[in-house]
Amino acid sequence: MSYYFCIVGTQDQPLFELEFGTSKQGGDGIARFSQEARHMNPFIVHSSLDFVDELQWTNNQMYLKRVDQFASSHISTFLTPTSTRFMLLHLPHPPNTPPQSTPSPNSFPPFTPYTSTPPSTTTASRSSSSSSTSIPNNPTSPQTEEAIRAFFGEVFEVWMKAIMSPFASVEGKLGSLVFKQRVVAAGRKYL
Repeated sequence: MSYYFCIVGTQDQPLFELEFGTSKQGGDGIARFSQEARHMNPFIVHSSLDFVDELQWTNNQMYLKRVDQFASSHISTFLTPTSTRFMLLHLPHPPNTPPQSTPSPNSFPPFTPYTSTPPSTTTASRSSSSSSTSIPNNPTSPQTEEAIRAFFGEVFEVWMKAIMSPFASVEGKLGSLVFKQRVVAAGRKYL
């Protein structure tokens, strides 16, 4: 699965952005977004902010789970007490395989090819419990939701430490290399 993580401030401006891939189930940690998808990811996440704004008043939880879906991309959100949003776009693809470089006819190029199953995969192997519930294969499974919640929890702790610095601003961009390394480490640990 490929991930695009973004921290969005209260004025809907991106404060931090990071792309990474799955490290679980034999993943290499490299995001496998096509070039078109890389350009579209910020727009998809930004379009989900309307759903987050609606949900934050009807839900008293910080972790809002999956709030939106665009094609095969899923967007999960964590809302901080300061109304800063942690947004994670996760795009499933077959494990250990790069996405197809050519889109299928009459489809939106960056997203539809990821949902197709390789022709060599049989129905029996797709129905096995290990592949249907593992994080890289099923973005809607309870295991995936729990892994994303744990990722958000660890990133929230790191973010709190970063903004408590007297030289940092809650609405300022997070350019710290240490912060980025800790977010990457949390991604490897949980996703």
